[in-house]
Amino acid sequence: MRAQNLPALAGWQWVRGGFAIYRRNPPVLAILVICYWFVVVFLNLFPIIGALAASAVVPGLSVGLMQAARNVERGQSASIQTLLDGFRDNRRTLLTLGVLYLLATLAVLGLSTIADGGDLLRFMLANSRAERALMEEADFTYSALLVAIFMVPVLMAWWFAPVLAAWHRQPLGKALFFSFIACAMNWRPFLVYGVGLLLVAVVLPGLVLGLLLLILPALQGFATLVVTVVMGLVVAPTVFASFYVGYRDIFGVSEIV
Repeated sequence: MRAQNLPALAGWQWVRGGFAIYRRNPPVLAILVICYWFVVVFLNLFPIIGALAASAVVPGLSVGLMQAARNVERGQSASIQTLLDGFRDNRRTLLTLGVLYLLATLAVLGLSTIADGGDLLRFMLANSRAERALMEEADFTYSALLVAIFMVPVLMAWWFAPVLAAWHRQPLGKALFFSFIACAMNWRPFLVYGVGLLLVAVVLPGLVLGLLLLILPALQGFATLVVTVVMGLVVAPTVFASFYVGYRDIFGVSEIV
């Protein structure tokens, strides 16, 4: 297994490649993403233990979505079982990755107390709108910047770790290490990729929503619903498929699975 060092424009090709895969079977990929969200949201309904369980299953479910994208690209079938197949190999490592990611994120949020005395952490951990409302006037600028900076290496270590653990049978330490190195080697395409996702998932939907509100000012709720549905059924599956394209281009198409 060897990571390729790709040119910057490869990042945009990941976005385009994700959409190309989505176009091959929109209903299946959209349904699988909805199922993914349903599981995560359902588990988070349970206090504390639910958040832990949701974090634990996310890596395996993410591998399942990447497997679905891979199957669709190859003209093979994908189903709910494909989503669950993400847990087929190296299950313990995948679950551990999820729990450690949660702990790492909480640790980074804990560091934000240096900047704001814990306001951002309390806001993120609030269990109700009333608790969040009490914190709305707090200034999170510096603490949010601090969190963003420290989350970058965390995201780099975890970006490819689940698929490296599942498809390449890498142990926990090696999966995190090789993921970090692959992201560091390809920081230029990842920068372009981030800009591409910002355009596709934030700027473009915002422009469409703004245009709909100008044309149909009396139908604000309807316009918001339309954009939300498109985000869920088109943009989200495209983004998940682009994760697979990025892995494929950097590590090559594995025949292990």
